[in-house]
Amino acid sequence: MERFKQFLEYTIFELGEFSLHVFNIFNLIVIFLVVRLVLWLIHLYFKRKQNEGKIDHGKKYAILQLLTYVIYVIAIIISVDSLGFQITVILAGSTALLVGLGLGLQDFFRDLVAGFIILSERTVTSGDIVEIGGIVGKVKDVGLRTTSLITREDIVMIVPNTRLTNEHVINWSQNNSKVTRFEISVSVAYGSDTEKTCALLLQCAKNHSDVIKIPGPNVLFRDFGNSSLDFGLTFYSNNLFRIERTKSDLRFAIDKAFRENNITIPFPQQDVWVRQFPQKEE
Repeated sequence: MERFKQFLEYTIFELGEFSLHVFNIFNLIVIFLVVRLVLWLIHLYFKRKQNEGKIDHGKKYAILQLLTYVIYVIAIIISVDSLGFQITVILAGSTALLVGLGLGLQDFFRDLVAGFIILSERTVTSGDIVEIGGIVGKVKDVGLRTTSLITREDIVMIVPNTRLTNEHVINWSQNNSKVTRFEISVSVAYGSDTEKTCALLLQCAKNHSDVIKIPGPNVLFRDFGNSSLDFGLTFYSNNLFRIERTKSDLRFAIDKAFRENNITIPFPQQDVWVRQFPQKEE
């Protein structure tokens, strides 16, 4: 026992009044293991709650992220204290340095604050489909400083959190019904059978697997255009991320149905009348 005590008190490093002992390293290892165990138990608890249907994935993700950051901050403070450093003395002695860093890293700290706001308010969470700056992406991860998105081109996009709090962001996944309404604009030539056009549009939408049956698709007669009759095919779908592929499939189906039923999709036309003025007599 005495040998073990001597081993723990063995000095590894010494500089002035500071000395690093084996006991300090042992404390750091214990703190790390305790943190990992606590985080594992917390993850296990929330996973069970999610399986029971008492908490959704987005809420679980936000709570786990916040708890992870808080636990790691507490662990770092305890670790520094276990090495023999006084936190209050360190903070007091580095006030000028912290002020300088704060002025130089203003954007960094703004992103950190925005990250806490996003995680606490859950305006954006992992798995959400969002649109920012005209780019649609699926949220992969929400960090303290940045949020990573996967675009429809399967490109990872890193967005500073301040953009998600200061700019106009559309979150398509915040709808509780989990489905969103979309529309395809279609124009046909004057003289076309409008009722037949409506029936073909509805049939094309109903035949697609990504179109929700209830509520079903609908066709609106939008307007009498300059050179066409304008319709709008509206439908609901839960395929938010790949909805452009669904729209493309519907356009192919509509074009084929119109060709088979002799319904023409017009191109813009403009009639030009040339007026001939009488020539002056010489």
